[in-house]
Amino acid sequence: MILTDIAEFAALLPPYRAILGLDLGDKTIGVAVSDLSRTVGTPTEVIRREKFTLDAQRLLAIVATKQAAGLILGLPLNMDGSEGPRVQSTRAFARNLEKLTALPITFWDERLSTVAAERALLEADTSRKRRKEVIDQVAAGYILQGALDRMGMMGPR
Repeated sequence: MILTDIAEFAALLPPYRAILGLDLGDKTIGVAVSDLSRTVGTPTEVIRREKFTLDAQRLLAIVATKQAAGLILGLPLNMDGSEGPRVQSTRAFARNLEKLTALPITFWDERLSTVAAERALLEADTSRKRRKEVIDQVAAGYILQGALDRMGMMGPR
């Protein structure tokens, strides 16, 4: 079930279950997972994209392992807030994923997540090679943390 409103998404989540945050790229999917109280989003891994069925299979395996209650996909809006081809691709991915899972799915504005992730990795003096390996999962962490912070302001979970 795809929800466009984060409050509706949050209302459907059972308590004390993790949420996954995803940063969808052309070649990779960054994955982050929340703690059970949904306070902190932690980058966990990068999935090398192959084809949708294999990507979805890997994601759903992570969902099962983490016993996740929902999925938050970063929505790559243009800086002016308009939707371009990458947004359409993300929405299509969500529609295809929705056919494979009953979990609620929502979107979170990811406009500056990669920039923030890159800056954090540079400040941590991460090597260029290592930054390239982890940037997508760190960006997923920023996406997830933004959504968690918003849900936290809405009251008890």
